[in-house]
Amino acid sequence: MTWKFSLNSTSMFFLSMSALSLLPMSLLSLLLDIKLLVEWELSFINSSMIEFVFFLDWMSIMFLSFVCFISAMVLFYSGDYMLGDPNINRFIYLVLAFVFSMSMMICSPNLISILLGWDGLGLISYVLVIYYQNEKSANAGMITILSNRVGDVAILMSIGLFLSLGSWNFPLYAPNMSDEMVLIKLLVILAACTKSAQMPFSAWLPAAMAAPTPVSALVHSSTLVTAGVYLLIRFSPALENSLSQPPLLLISALTMFMAGLGANFEYDLKKIIALSTLSQLGVMISVLALGFPVLAFFHLLTHAMFKALLFLCAGVVIHNVKEYQDIRIMGSLTKSLPLTLMCLNTANLALCGMPFLAGFYSKDLILETAFSNNINLIAFILFAAATGLTVAYSFRLTFMSLTKSFSMPPLSNSSDKSITMTTPMLVLSLGALSSGTLLSWIIFPEPILISLPMLLKTLPLQVSLLGLLTGYLLNITKVNYPLQSLSMLLPTHFSGSMWFMPFLSSFPTAFMSLKTGNSYQVSLDKGWSEFFGSQGIFNNAIALSKNIQSAQNANFSLFLATLVMWSAICLLLI
Repeated sequence: MTWKFSLNSTSMFFLSMSALSLLPMSLLSLLLDIKLLVEWELSFINSSMIEFVFFLDWMSIMFLSFVCFISAMVLFYSGDYMLGDPNINRFIYLVLAFVFSMSMMICSPNLISILLGWDGLGLISYVLVIYYQNEKSANAGMITILSNRVGDVAILMSIGLFLSLGSWNFPLYAPNMSDEMVLIKLLVILAACTKSAQMPFSAWLPAAMAAPTPVSALVHSSTLVTAGVYLLIRFSPALENSLSQPPLLLISALTMFMAGLGANFEYDLKKIIALSTLSQLGVMISVLALGFPVLAFFHLLTHAMFKALLFLCAGVVIHNVKEYQDIRIMGSLTKSLPLTLMCLNTANLALCGMPFLAGFYSKDLILETAFSNNINLIAFILFAAATGLTVAYSFRLTFMSLTKSFSMPPLSNSSDKSITMTTPMLVLSLGALSSGTLLSWIIFPEPILISLPMLLKTLPLQVSLLGLLTGYLLNITKVNYPLQSLSMLLPTHFSGSMWFMPFLSSFPTAFMSLKTGNSYQVSLDKGWSEFFGSQGIFNNAIALSKNIQSAQNANFSLFLATLVMWSAICLLLI
């Protein structure tokens, strides 16, 4: 094979070996409670040490092994998916830089050293989103990087406030932070919410689907969007019993509900999966707000497995239906893509929390933990509704891919026989099947029993069955029958457009900046600076050159005038 495949397979081999070596280290660290701290002193400022810090414990090593494993599968998959791209080497280098930035972010408990990974994620994600270099990608990349810059500014401001504490190693000070340091807590929460696309910063996450599908699989499973959740997990001791917990719970629960509602109105395959990521991020941050960081980390790992699998399957489906992404034309795919549809529906069932799949062990535990805690009625309703909506859009996608008739001309090359693309899907399918039970044994070795009334104990099952019925009804209902949605256009548009959040995020910023730029262009570029600047210099130079040119023309009147002038001068001198 060519060097392209060699680079791709070499990267995959290196990341796979890293994942296989890191996982036993994390288990050993968890068993023996071993932690490794490496500090590299750079300089001093006001008796505070600026240092580069690496902190390795069971949580960071385990997360790092999952990132390396999923990245290896994505890079191996990219060898076939991006085969026709002349710049595939550049793409692989960008993905490796993305993984490196996430690794730096995972291993850094210091607010200054964390910037290397935090800003690297934002910058490289922008480059990957605009990879296809068209207008849609440029717009999506701009809203992505501008939204993430809000979180970057929050990190920089928190660095300035941490100077008063004498160090930027936030795990040392997080357990002892009082409510008087509420500004630091709010800035860290703001940074995490922008990176994890919580309300009102949710618009950039579906827009980032303009990136290639392997990048989407990596971004939505174990990198970028999970960076904010991981930061809050590390910062969680400062949030316990603080005033910031109820607002964070409300924001994350609203994000969870809003994303689930929007996914039921969406027809773009990749955007449905992106909105499911947004919903699961709300689940993670909501359980963090309840004070259970290890449970949030457990769901973070299980979610990474089946979400990467979902995107890889979606990439195969999109490849085989001539790059269309509308699920209304993707019927009866089991005839041409049986293996891909098997993996896709396995990941869908894991996302719904089907018993004994990966998502069941974390989602069911999270719901029972939330119901057993003293949460308010609004959060309770949002939790239950979001769970039902997740099942609804997942089974809607399943029904549309399995039962509907195919709405496109026959495809001669439609198959899932590419070993390069099917092997990562099969490996991740094993993770979606078994990672939940394995991680539950590792992270929670003691049996956990949550006693609830029968109604609350069976509530997840009840809302899941209701969501399944809703998804089936949405599948059999004709899109244009009998145009009932037009009679409710505003609520339909409101629910399907993420509560107008993309318009609120992008339109005011773009409108004000364009309006201000246009006024400056009219008054300065095309106004006074034009008159006194380039055009004024040009007109004066033209007039002067015309005068010099006319003076140099050999005409009789000029000679006569010159003779008279010099004759007068000579007479005066005599």
